[in-house]
Amino acid sequence: MTAVSDVIALMDELAPPCLAENWDNPGLQVGSPAWPVKKIMLALDAAPDVVSDACQQNADLLVTHHPFIFKSLKQIDYSTPLGQMIEMAVSHHLSIFCAHTNLDWTAGGLNDAFAEIIGLKNISVLEAMPDSDPECGLGRIGELDMPVDLVGLARNIKTSLGIQSLRVAGPFDMPVKRVAVCTGSGSGLLKPFFASNAHVFVSGDLRYHDARDAELYQRGLIDVGHFASEHLVVDLLQKRLTEGLAEGGHDVSVIISDKESEPFINF
Repeated sequence: MTAVSDVIALMDELAPPCLAENWDNPGLQVGSPAWPVKKIMLALDAAPDVVSDACQQNADLLVTHHPFIFKSLKQIDYSTPLGQMIEMAVSHHLSIFCAHTNLDWTAGGLNDAFAEIIGLKNISVLEAMPDSDPECGLGRIGELDMPVDLVGLARNIKTSLGIQSLRVAGPFDMPVKRVAVCTGSGSGLLKPFFASNAHVFVSGDLRYHDARDAELYQRGLIDVGHFASEHLVVDLLQKRLTEGLAEGGHDVSVIISDKESEPFINF
């Protein structure tokens, strides 16, 4: 029998918990390590529709990137949206697990996948983790096969990520060869980006003053949105978990939730 603990062991190998930020809350959120697992569902967020779908499809474990429980709980009130999801998960024996900043930092994790999907080569870490593997860190820098202008890069990224829109700051005709990336909210990495030799920074949740700073440094910014920069986590985890479970002799199916989408709508 495959247990939740077996899947946690694989996830911890992929994204070691020691790499997580102090403020983060990765790991088992709801359920028991001893509960059996025959079906895993993957999602970016443990949103109400996702949790409900996991229960309806008889999934035993929901693995997400964003923590289901982020702040300390003083009570579990089943009349609240979070309480209702906890009640639903427990009543269906659905465990919920997440790998968050530890999956961002780790080598071969979400930032590497993001860099690769937009076509970067010779990838290195943007901000290294102190006293750690030099391949672990936040953000990545890589090179394009061929130089392209900023607007051309933006169009290529839209195609690679399958998105309809993004935001661009900088001269559309600026030549681009080296690109820095960060999944999720990347404003905190603007300083190492400006100190690097990258021409453009691609991330999500970039702010007005970030764009003004980019003007000062004569760099480009591309904001693809938080969701688009991180939803690729489901494909990454499906591949890695499917391979790891098969190698360990575990007969477990790994499916991706189709109940989540970009929460912002462009008019």
